[in-house]
Amino acid sequence: MSTEHETGHHGDSHDGHEDHSEASHGTVGGYVTGFLLSVVLTAIPFWLVMSGGVSSSGATALILTAFAVVQIVVHMVYFLHMNTKSESGWTMLALIFTLVLVVIVLAGSLWVMYHLNTRMMPMPNEMLNMP
Repeated sequence: MSTEHETGHHGDSHDGHEDHSEASHGTVGGYVTGFLLSVVLTAIPFWLVMSGGVSSSGATALILTAFAVVQIVVHMVYFLHMNTKSESGWTMLALIFTLVLVVIVLAGSLWVMYHLNTRMMPMPNEMLNMP
């Protein structure tokens, strides 16, 4: 029974506390890595747009969106220190909830604007030419 008490939970709770405090602080190497990734993820889309490397504007927009999403993830991981273990996953849950709300609001807004545009009464040609 004394061996069970010696391997008690006191050491476990102390280790858990240290892991939490270390997860909230970044290292210089982590910040440099995040900075270099951010620079690369900014320079490549800039070069694509300025050089006209992709002939289709739709493909260019899709590539820029992909780079933007990757850069958001880099910023969240390297600068905001978000992961599934920080604060018992509550920060990730809050992020997911926020993303769901943003998608709902954007999709709803685009849907409403599209349908308002298609259902507007067309103006007669003579009213378009009025001064």
